[in-house]
Amino acid sequence: MAPGGSALKEVLESNSTGMDYEVKTTKVEVSNSNNNKTTKSGSAGIAKHGMHANNGVYELLECPVCTNLMYPPIHQCPNGHTLCSNCKARVQNTCPTCRYELGNIRCLALEKVAESLEVPCRYQSLGCHDIFPYYSKLKHEQHCRFRPYACPYAGSECLVTGDISTLVVHLKDDHKVDMHDGCTFNHRYVKSNPHEVENATWMLTVFNCFGRQFCLHFEAFQLGMAPVYMAFLRFMGDENEAKKFSYSLEVGAHGRKLTWQGIPRSIRDSHRKVRDSQDGLIIPRNLALYFSGGDRQELKLRVTGRIWKEE
Repeated sequence: MAPGGSALKEVLESNSTGMDYEVKTTKVEVSNSNNNKTTKSGSAGIAKHGMHANNGVYELLECPVCTNLMYPPIHQCPNGHTLCSNCKARVQNTCPTCRYELGNIRCLALEKVAESLEVPCRYQSLGCHDIFPYYSKLKHEQHCRFRPYACPYAGSECLVTGDISTLVVHLKDDHKVDMHDGCTFNHRYVKSNPHEVENATWMLTVFNCFGRQFCLHFEAFQLGMAPVYMAFLRFMGDENEAKKFSYSLEVGAHGRKLTWQGIPRSIRDSHRKVRDSQDGLIIPRNLALYFSGGDRQELKLRVTGRIWKEE
Protein backbone atom coordinates (compact mmCIF):
# COMPACT_ATOMS: atom_id res chain seq x y z
CA MET A 1 0.00 0.00 0.00
CA ALA A 2 1.29 3.43 -0.85
CA PRO A 3 2.39 5.78 1.90
CA GLY A 4 -0.55 7.69 3.25
CA GLY A 5 -3.01 4.93 2.42
CA SER A 6 -5.16 3.28 5.03
CA ALA A 7 -6.14 -0.31 5.57
CA LEU A 8 -8.69 -1.61 3.10
CA LYS A 9 -10.69 -4.80 3.56
CA GLU A 10 -11.54 -6.96 0.58
CA VAL A 11 -13.95 -9.90 0.50
CA LEU A 12 -13.28 -12.28 -2.38
CA GLU A 13 -16.36 -14.25 -3.38
CA SER A 14 -15.31 -15.92 -6.62
CA ASN A 15 -16.29 -19.55 -7.19
CA SER A 16 -18.81 -19.38 -4.34
CA THR A 17 -16.10 -19.08 -1.70
CA GLY A 18 -15.56 -16.25 0.74
CA MET A 19 -12.27 -15.13 2.22
CA ASP A 20 -11.34 -11.98 4.08
CA TYR A 21 -8.27 -10.00 3.08
CA GLU A 22 -6.77 -7.13 5.02
CA VAL A 23 -5.03 -4.93 2.54
CA LYS A 24 -2.14 -3.75 4.07
CA THR A 25 22.65 -1.18 -12.71
CA THR A 26 25.00 -3.16 -13.38
CA LYS A 27 28.02 -4.09 -15.37
CA VAL A 28 27.14 -4.97 -18.95
CA GLU A 29 27.37 -8.72 -19.34
CA VAL A 30 27.82 -10.06 -22.84
CA SER A 31 28.67 -13.65 -23.55
CA ASN A 32 31.97 -14.34 -25.29
CA SER A 33 31.27 -15.35 -28.84
CA ASN A 34 34.79 -16.72 -29.46
CA ASN A 35 34.57 -19.64 -31.84
CA ASN A 36 30.95 -20.24 -30.83
CA LYS A 37 28.47 -20.88 -33.57
CA THR A 38 25.49 -18.64 -32.94
CA THR A 39 22.38 -18.90 -35.05
CA LYS A 40 21.50 -15.54 -36.55
CA SER A 41 17.89 -14.69 -37.21
CA GLY A 42 16.64 -12.63 -40.10
CA SER A 43 15.67 -9.69 -37.90
CA ALA A 44 16.27 -6.22 -39.21
CA GLY A 45 19.47 -4.58 -38.04
CA ILE A 46 21.47 -7.81 -37.68
CA ALA A 47 24.79 -7.71 -39.46
CA LYS A 48 25.78 -10.59 -41.71
CA HIS A 49 29.43 -9.68 -41.86
CA GLY A 50 31.82 -8.31 -39.30
CA MET A 51 34.30 -9.19 -36.60
CA HIS A 52 33.02 -11.01 -33.54
CA ALA A 53 34.06 -9.36 -30.30
CA ASN A 54 36.26 -11.27 -27.88
CA ASN A 55 37.12 -10.64 -24.25
CA GLY A 56 40.19 -8.59 -25.13
CA VAL A 57 38.22 -6.22 -27.33
CA TYR A 58 35.50 -5.92 -24.71
CA GLU A 59 38.05 -4.94 -22.09
CA LEU A 60 39.16 -2.12 -24.36
CA LEU A 61 35.58 -0.96 -24.83
CA GLU A 62 34.72 -1.00 -21.12
CA CYS A 63 34.86 2.36 -19.39
CA PRO A 64 37.31 2.08 -16.46
CA VAL A 65 35.05 4.28 -14.30
CA CYS A 66 31.50 2.91 -14.76
CA THR A 67 32.53 -0.40 -16.44
CA ASN A 68 29.76 0.03 -19.04
CA LEU A 69 30.50 -0.36 -22.73
CA MET A 70 31.53 2.91 -24.35
CA TYR A 71 29.82 4.57 -27.29
CA PRO A 72 30.92 7.64 -29.28
CA PRO A 73 32.30 10.00 -28.35
CA ILE A 74 34.97 7.85 -26.66
CA HIS A 75 37.54 10.08 -24.96
CA GLN A 76 41.20 9.45 -24.23
CA CYS A 77 43.99 11.18 -22.32
CA PRO A 78 47.41 12.02 -23.87
CA ASN A 79 48.66 8.63 -22.60
CA GLY A 80 45.93 6.71 -24.43
CA HIS A 81 43.68 5.83 -21.47
CA THR A 82 40.02 5.88 -22.48
CA LEU A 83 36.70 6.58 -20.79
CA CYS A 84 33.10 7.29 -21.78
CA SER A 85 31.62 10.73 -22.29
CA ASN A 86 29.35 10.46 -19.24
CA CYS A 87 32.29 9.74 -16.93
CA LYS A 88 34.49 12.43 -18.48
CA ALA A 89 32.30 15.06 -16.82
CA ARG A 90 32.30 13.15 -13.53
CA VAL A 91 36.10 12.97 -13.21
CA GLN A 92 36.50 16.73 -13.73
CA ASN A 93 38.58 16.37 -16.90
CA THR A 94 41.28 14.33 -15.12
CA CYS A 95 42.28 10.86 -16.35
CA PRO A 96 41.31 8.36 -13.62
CA THR A 97 44.21 6.12 -14.60
CA CYS A 98 47.24 8.42 -14.85
CA ARG A 99 45.78 11.69 -13.49
CA TYR A 100 46.75 13.66 -16.60
CA GLU A 101 44.42 16.31 -17.91
CA LEU A 102 42.05 14.75 -20.43
CA GLY A 103 41.50 17.62 -22.82
CA ASN A 104 39.21 16.92 -25.78
CA ILE A 105 40.93 14.02 -27.53
CA ARG A 106 38.64 11.50 -29.26
CA CYS A 107 39.75 7.88 -29.59
CA LEU A 108 38.65 7.55 -33.20
CA ALA A 109 40.53 4.27 -33.69
CA LEU A 110 38.58 2.50 -30.93
CA GLU A 111 35.31 3.94 -32.21
CA LYS A 112 36.15 2.52 -35.66
CA VAL A 113 37.00 -0.88 -34.20
CA ALA A 114 33.67 -0.96 -32.36
CA GLU A 115 31.85 -0.15 -35.60
CA SER A 116 33.13 -3.38 -37.16
CA LEU A 117 32.06 -5.66 -34.29
CA GLU A 118 29.14 -8.05 -34.06
CA VAL A 119 27.94 -8.68 -30.52
CA PRO A 120 25.22 -10.75 -28.82
CA CYS A 121 22.36 -9.21 -26.87
CA ARG A 122 23.02 -8.86 -23.13
CA TYR A 123 19.91 -10.98 -22.58
CA GLN A 124 21.37 -13.95 -24.43
CA SER A 125 21.13 -16.11 -21.30
CA LEU A 126 17.39 -15.31 -21.12
CA GLY A 127 16.71 -16.52 -24.65
CA CYS A 128 17.76 -13.83 -27.14
CA HIS A 129 20.23 -15.36 -29.57
CA ASP A 130 20.42 -12.58 -32.16
CA ILE A 131 23.74 -10.95 -33.09
CA PHE A 132 23.90 -7.20 -33.66
CA PRO A 133 26.31 -4.57 -34.93
CA TYR A 134 27.92 -2.96 -31.90
CA TYR A 135 26.16 0.38 -32.34
CA SER A 136 22.73 -1.30 -32.83
CA LYS A 137 22.99 -3.43 -29.72
CA LEU A 138 21.98 -0.77 -27.20
CA LYS A 139 18.83 0.22 -29.08
CA HIS A 140 17.79 -3.41 -29.44
CA GLU A 141 18.26 -4.12 -25.73
CA GLN A 142 15.91 -1.29 -24.76
CA HIS A 143 13.08 -3.17 -26.49
CA CYS A 144 14.28 -6.79 -26.43
CA ARG A 145 11.35 -9.07 -25.66
CA PHE A 146 13.61 -11.18 -23.45
CA ARG A 147 14.59 -8.31 -21.17
CA PRO A 148 13.54 -8.80 -17.52
CA TYR A 149 10.25 -7.43 -16.27
CA ALA A 150 10.05 -4.96 -13.39
CA CYS A 151 8.10 -6.01 -10.32
CA PRO A 152 4.47 -5.00 -10.98
CA TYR A 153 3.61 -4.46 -7.32
CA ALA A 154 1.79 -1.17 -6.84
CA GLY A 155 2.28 0.90 -3.74
CA SER A 156 6.04 0.59 -3.29
CA GLU A 157 9.17 1.31 -5.28
CA CYS A 158 10.26 -2.31 -5.61
CA LEU A 159 13.46 -2.73 -7.64
CA VAL A 160 13.20 -6.49 -8.19
CA THR A 161 13.30 -7.64 -11.82
CA GLY A 162 13.01 -11.07 -13.40
CA ASP A 163 11.01 -13.35 -15.65
CA ILE A 164 7.31 -13.93 -15.05
CA SER A 165 7.65 -17.09 -12.97
CA THR A 166 10.21 -15.39 -10.72
CA LEU A 167 7.98 -12.35 -10.22
CA VAL A 168 4.92 -14.48 -9.40
CA VAL A 169 6.84 -16.15 -6.56
CA HIS A 170 8.22 -12.76 -5.49
CA LEU A 171 4.74 -11.19 -5.36
CA LYS A 172 3.39 -14.06 -3.29
CA ASP A 173 6.30 -14.46 -0.87
CA ASP A 174 7.62 -10.92 -0.48
CA HIS A 175 4.59 -8.70 -1.11
CA LYS A 176 2.01 -11.19 0.23
CA VAL A 177 -0.21 -10.66 -2.80
CA ASP A 178 -3.09 -13.13 -2.97
CA MET A 179 -3.14 -15.61 -5.85
CA HIS A 180 -6.49 -16.71 -7.26
CA ASP A 181 -7.28 -19.33 -9.91
CA GLY A 182 -10.11 -18.41 -12.24
CA CYS A 183 -11.23 -15.97 -14.92
CA THR A 184 -14.14 -14.38 -13.03
CA PHE A 185 -14.05 -12.42 -9.82
CA ASN A 186 -16.31 -10.65 -7.35
CA HIS A 187 -14.63 -8.26 -4.94
CA ARG A 188 -16.10 -6.11 -2.21
CA TYR A 189 -13.97 -3.17 -1.09
CA VAL A 190 -14.71 -1.85 2.39
CA LYS A 191 -13.10 1.32 3.72
CA SER A 192 -14.10 3.41 6.69
CA ASN A 193 -13.60 7.17 6.46
CA PRO A 194 -13.03 7.15 2.67
CA HIS A 195 -12.82 10.96 2.66
CA GLU A 196 -9.43 10.64 4.35
CA VAL A 197 -7.93 8.68 1.47
CA GLU A 198 -6.85 11.03 -1.31
CA ASN A 199 -3.99 9.08 -2.86
CA ALA A 200 -3.54 5.36 -2.29
CA THR A 201 -2.70 2.29 -4.31
CA TRP A 202 -3.52 -1.35 -3.75
CA MET A 203 -2.76 -4.45 -5.79
CA LEU A 204 -4.91 -7.07 -4.16
CA THR A 205 -4.90 -10.14 -6.37
CA VAL A 206 -3.07 -11.97 -9.14
CA PHE A 207 -5.34 -14.16 -11.25
CA ASN A 208 -4.14 -17.36 -12.90
CA CYS A 209 -6.30 -17.56 -16.01
CA PHE A 210 -5.70 -19.43 -19.30
CA GLY A 211 -2.29 -20.38 -17.93
CA ARG A 212 -1.29 -16.70 -17.66
CA GLN A 213 -1.23 -14.16 -14.83
CA PHE A 214 -3.23 -10.93 -14.51
CA CYS A 215 -2.83 -8.24 -11.80
CA LEU A 216 -5.93 -6.50 -10.49
CA HIS A 217 -5.31 -2.94 -9.27
CA PHE A 218 -7.53 -0.60 -7.28
CA GLU A 219 -6.52 3.02 -6.64
CA ALA A 220 -7.79 6.19 -5.02
CA PHE A 221 -6.51 9.47 -6.45
CA GLN A 222 -7.46 12.96 -7.58
CA LEU A 223 -8.56 13.35 -11.19
CA GLY A 224 -8.28 17.09 -11.58
CA MET A 225 -10.17 18.36 -8.53
CA ALA A 226 -12.41 15.30 -8.26
CA PRO A 227 -11.56 12.35 -5.97
CA VAL A 228 -12.05 9.06 -7.81
CA TYR A 229 -11.47 5.34 -7.50
CA MET A 230 -10.09 3.30 -10.38
CA ALA A 231 -9.86 -0.43 -11.06
CA PHE A 232 -7.88 -1.94 -13.91
CA LEU A 233 -6.09 -5.10 -14.99
CA ARG A 234 -2.49 -5.60 -16.10
CA PHE A 235 -1.13 -8.64 -17.95
CA MET A 236 2.10 -10.30 -16.83
CA GLY A 237 3.71 -10.51 -20.25
CA ASP A 238 4.43 -8.40 -23.32
CA GLU A 239 1.97 -6.11 -25.06
CA ASN A 240 1.55 -8.32 -28.12
CA GLU A 241 0.45 -11.18 -25.83
CA ALA A 242 -1.83 -8.92 -23.78
CA LYS A 243 -3.80 -8.09 -26.92
CA LYS A 244 -4.98 -11.70 -27.08
CA PHE A 245 -7.15 -11.10 -24.01
CA SER A 246 -10.01 -8.83 -22.97
CA TYR A 247 -11.65 -8.11 -19.64
CA SER A 248 -14.68 -6.39 -18.21
CA LEU A 249 -15.37 -4.70 -14.87
CA GLU A 250 -18.71 -3.70 -13.39
CA VAL A 251 -19.80 -1.82 -10.29
CA GLY A 252 -23.24 -0.69 -9.23
CA ALA A 253 -26.20 -0.78 -6.88
CA HIS A 254 -29.74 0.59 -6.52
CA GLY A 255 -30.59 -0.07 -10.17
CA ARG A 256 -27.55 1.75 -11.57
CA LYS A 257 -24.19 0.47 -12.74
CA LEU A 258 -20.94 1.42 -14.44
CA THR A 259 -19.19 -1.01 -16.80
CA TRP A 260 -15.80 -1.10 -18.44
CA GLN A 261 -14.41 -3.34 -21.15
CA GLY A 262 -10.88 -3.23 -22.46
CA ILE A 263 -7.60 -4.98 -23.13
CA PRO A 264 -5.29 -5.56 -20.15
CA ARG A 265 -2.14 -3.49 -20.28
CA SER A 266 1.23 -5.19 -20.18
CA ILE A 267 3.28 -4.82 -16.99
CA ARG A 268 5.88 -3.23 -19.27
CA ASP A 269 3.70 -0.17 -18.59
CA SER A 270 3.89 0.94 -14.97
CA HIS A 271 0.70 1.07 -12.93
CA ARG A 272 1.15 4.86 -12.75
CA LYS A 273 1.28 5.11 -16.55
CA VAL A 274 -1.91 3.05 -16.85
CA ARG A 275 -3.62 5.10 -14.16
CA ASP A 276 -2.65 8.42 -15.73
CA SER A 277 -3.97 7.26 -19.10
CA GLN A 278 -7.33 6.50 -17.36
CA ASP A 279 -7.37 3.08 -19.03
CA GLY A 280 -9.78 1.36 -16.65
CA LEU A 281 -13.00 1.62 -14.67
CA ILE A 282 -13.17 5.10 -13.07
CA ILE A 283 -15.68 5.67 -10.28
CA PRO A 284 -16.21 9.19 -8.88
CA ARG A 285 -16.17 9.11 -5.09
CA ASN A 286 -19.70 10.52 -4.75
CA LEU A 287 -21.04 7.77 -7.01
CA ALA A 288 -18.99 5.12 -5.18
CA LEU A 289 -20.52 6.26 -1.88
CA TYR A 290 -23.99 6.20 -3.46
CA PHE A 291 -23.37 2.61 -4.53
CA SER A 292 -22.24 1.91 -0.96
CA GLY A 293 -25.60 2.96 0.48
CA GLY A 294 -26.15 3.80 4.14
CA ASP A 295 -25.00 7.18 5.40
CA ARG A 296 -22.31 7.47 2.65
CA GLN A 297 -19.60 7.58 5.33
CA GLU A 298 -18.20 4.13 4.54
CA LEU A 299 -17.07 2.70 1.23
CA LYS A 300 -18.68 -0.65 0.44
CA LEU A 301 -17.98 -1.14 -3.22
CA ARG A 302 -18.56 -4.41 -5.08
CA VAL A 303 -16.56 -4.84 -8.30
CA THR A 304 -17.20 -7.86 -10.51
CA GLY A 305 -15.33 -8.84 -13.62
CA ARG A 306 -14.18 -11.51 -16.00
CA ILE A 307 -11.29 -12.23 -18.34
CA TRP A 308 -11.63 -13.95 -21.68
CA LYS A 309 -9.42 -14.91 -24.58
CA GLU A 310 -10.05 -13.37 -27.99
CA GLU A 311 -10.45 -15.89 -30.80
